[in-house]
Amino acid sequence: MVMLQVRKYRPLLIVALCWCCQLPAQQFTDQSLQADTTVITGEKDAAVFTIGNIIISGNKKTKDFIILREIPFRSGEEYKLQDLVKKFEDARKQLMNTTLFHTVVVAAQNFEGDKVNVSVTVRERWYLFPLPYLKPVDRNLNQWIVEQKASLSRVNYGVKLLYNNASGRNDKLRLWLINGYTKQVSFSYDRLYIDKALKWGMKVSFAAGKNREVNYNTIKDKQVFLKDNENYVRSFVNTSAELTYRRAIKTRHSFGIGYIKEEVGDTIVALNPSYFKSGRNSIHFPELYYTMVYYDLDYIPYPTKGYAAMVSVGKKGFNNTINLWQLHLKGSGSWHFSPKTFFNLNVYGGLKLPFKQPYFNQRFLGYGDVFMQGYEYYVIDGVAGGYIKTTFTREILNFNIKTPNIKGKRAERIPVRIFAKAYGNAGYVHNPQPGDNLLSNKMLYSGGFGIDILTFYDVTFRFEYSFNQLGQSGLFIHRKTIF
Repeated sequence: MVMLQVRKYRPLLIVALCWCCQLPAQQFTDQSLQADTTVITGEKDAAVFTIGNIIISGNKKTKDFIILREIPFRSGEEYKLQDLVKKFEDARKQLMNTTLFHTVVVAAQNFEGDKVNVSVTVRERWYLFPLPYLKPVDRNLNQWIVEQKASLSRVNYGVKLLYNNASGRNDKLRLWLINGYTKQVSFSYDRLYIDKALKWGMKVSFAAGKNREVNYNTIKDKQVFLKDNENYVRSFVNTSAELTYRRAIKTRHSFGIGYIKEEVGDTIVALNPSYFKSGRNSIHFPELYYTMVYYDLDYIPYPTKGYAAMVSVGKKGFNNTINLWQLHLKGSGSWHFSPKTFFNLNVYGGLKLPFKQPYFNQRFLGYGDVFMQGYEYYVIDGVAGGYIKTTFTREILNFNIKTPNIKGKRAERIPVRIFAKAYGNAGYVHNPQPGDNLLSNKMLYSGGFGIDILTFYDVTFRFEYSFNQLGQSGLFIHRKTIF
C-alpha cells in the first residue's frame, strides 16, 4: 500500500470540489492550501475527510435548522472525496427543491488538516404575495376561450394572499376571497414541522362558497351546465385537518380527516336524479385519507432527471348515502440522453369502489391535472382506468433577462429556459353506466409537439399542438407542474 500525503494532492482535491460545486477555485484561500499535513493510507481518491463546521449564509428569513434538515450530511461525519462531492450536489438539489431559494451554493470553505468546513450560501425568494385574483372557472384556457367565448361571467375574481415561509420554517399560509362565478372564502395553513425532531407537521384548511351555475351532467363527453341568474344553485363547505410525517428527505406521509357538505337546487335533481344518490338534493359526510408522496428529482417544478410517485387511499362516507373507497396512483420518471435531451414517462391510475356511484363521484379524466393531451375539450367519467404519457424533450434556449437597477437593491436576473418536445398519450376509463358518452370503455390515443417555457418562481407555460384519434387537432395552453 502506497503512503500518500494529503497536502501533496490538496490542490487537485480543491479543484475537483470547486468544479463539482460550480465554484471558482479562487474561492479557497491560501490557508486552505497550507493546512497541516496528514498521512493517509491508500490512493488519493480514498482519502477520507471529516465534515467540520457547516456555515450558512444569505438566509434572512429561513431558520438555520430548516436548511440543515435538507442537507444529507452532518458535522463529524467522514466521507471519501467522490462521496463528498456527491453529497454537496445532493444538498444543493434538495435545498433548491424546497422552492425557498433562487440560488444555492454548497462548497468546501477551507481545510484544517483532514477536516473540511462547508459553506452553504443561499439567496432567498420573495415570500409574501398579496395579489389580485382573476381566473376562468373552466377546466383549461382553451375550453374557456373556444367553447365559452371567453365569457366574463365564467370568471372568478377577488384577492388572494400567498405567504410562503411565513415563520421561516417553510410553512405556507393561503387566504382567498373570491367573487364572480363562485363566491368563496378559503383558508389553509401548512407547516412542515411542529416537533423538535423535525419529522411531524400539520395542515388545516377551510373553504365555503356558492354558485349560480352547476355542471349537473355529462352528455357526449361534454359537461352540461345549468345557470340561474337569480338564485344560487349550489353551496358547499369543505374542511380538513391532517398530520404529516417526513422521517427522511424524499418521502412525505399525510394522514387526514375531513368533512364535506354539498347542496344543489331542486332543478338540478329534476334534471339529473342521480346527481346525488336517490334523488337527494344535499349530502354531508366525513372523509378519511392517507397520501404518500416521494420525490427524487433534480428540480421538482420541472424535472429532467429522477423519479417521483404519489399514492392516495381514501374513504368518503360510511352509509348508503355516500359510500366510496378510492385509490389514486401517480408516477413519473425522467432520464437524460444527453445534457440537454431527456425522456419523461408519466403514469396515472385510479379506482373507485363500489363501481355503482352517483354522478357526483364519477369524475375521472379531464378534471384538474388528470387529463390526456388532445382531449382538453372533453371529460371522461368512470370508476377505473388511467393513462400513460411519454415525452421527448430538448432544451433549446437558456438565458437571463436583467431587470433595471433599483436604488439600494441588487438587480435581479430573470432566468428563462425554453424546451421543445414531442409526446404521446394512451389511456382507458371504465364506466359501467356510460349513458350517451362514447369515450369511456375504449382505448384512447393522442400525440403532438410543443414548447415549454420555464421562468421566474417556477412558472411553467406549456404551448402544445395535439392530435387525437377522433381526427381533431388544436393548440392548447397549460400552466402545470409535475403532479
